[in-house]
Formats: sequence, C-alpha cells, structure tokens
Amino acid sequence: MSHNFEAQRRETFATFKGAKGLPAQARVEFLFFIEELDADWGAFEKALKAKGFRTRRLEDGETLAAVSGMIPLTPEAVWDRERVATEIALKHDFYPDGWELAE
Repeated sequence: MSHNFEAQRRETFATFKGAKGLPAQARVEFLFFIEELDADWGAFEKALKAKGFRTRRLEDGETLAAVSGMIPLTPEAVWDRERVATEIALKHDFYPDGWELAE
C-alpha cells in the first residue's frame, strides 16, 4: 500500500488553522511507529541523523521520535521536515504517527 503524502500534508496544514500563541520557531518532534517487527531501528536512526534530526526511542518499544532543529513554526516549514522524515521512515518499515512541539 502506498503512503498518501497529500493527506498527511493536509492534516499538518489543518493543525495550524486557528492556532494562536505559537512561538515563531520551535523544535518539532515527529513520531513514527514500527510497522514490521524486523525493522532496522539503527539504520532508520542513522538515516534521520544524516538529515539533521536527533532521535529518541520511546519507552513503549514501538515508537521513535525524530526531533528537528529549530525551524520556523509554519505549516510549510513543518511539512518540509515532516516529509523528509516520513520518506526515510517508510524506507525502514516505520509509519508516521503525527508530530508535536519538542520540549
């Protein structure tokens, strides 16, 4: 099954509609869950780091967070980084599960 990037983009842009009080810039944490039990976590993390993300494995043992550097908090900037991370994720048997502002 192919991934619907357009639906994912629309969801990201919709998140910003009506949002108030957001900072001008932020680090964004993109979440990905494992799709195949034999997925290569190390290769996924290495590919993300090569594109400027920091990574963190969540305690549930099924989710990886890819944290961007500081980016403008606009739909376009978030989508740009989200798409890069998602393309990498899909190649490594992980699937996107949303994003949030990193602490």
